[in-house]
Amino acid sequence: MPIKSDRWIRKMAKKEDMIKPFSNKQVRNNKISYGLSSYGYDIRVSDEFLIFTNVNSDIVDPKKFTNNMLKSIKAKSILVPPNSFALARTVEYFKIPRNILTLCLGKSTYARCGIIVNVTPFEPEWEGHATLEISNTTPLPAKIYANEGIAQIIFLEADEVCETSYKDKKGKYQKQVNITLPRL
Repeated sequence: MPIKSDRWIRKMAKKEDMIKPFSNKQVRNNKISYGLSSYGYDIRVSDEFLIFTNVNSDIVDPKKFTNNMLKSIKAKSILVPPNSFALARTVEYFKIPRNILTLCLGKSTYARCGIIVNVTPFEPEWEGHATLEISNTTPLPAKIYANEGIAQIIFLEADEVCETSYKDKKGKYQKQVNITLPRL
């Protein structure tokens, strides 16, 4: 599986609407960078967040997940409490080609502050805004900036087209537009 270059990403963003909105180059302007890089695309976190809170003494259960333990916040930045977790979504909407799989890694600026960003792979023919998992591993509050870079997507091209894509199997997170909670 070869990694795709900036030329390929630029071409697919234009031809297939693979990333919308698309930034043709890395944008810095006193921000945590986002946009096209040499072999990937730096995604932004939107201004919509769900912060975990233990007000109701709930248990996190992926089979019976409720939003009682989440506080919804729309802001230019948020503070993730110490040793806590937040959910967010990308600014960008993705349409992944049938022969592509992506991997996502948190940006080093946040990683060096003890903030871990997890995004599951974008499977072939998945589309939507990605839900981001943001963990603060420090004993201090951690600030996250909306509309700035948070992670990098790496595009991997398969030698052959997959037999069953995410779209074919009618994946439960297909075409999500909001922060999407766990589903069974």
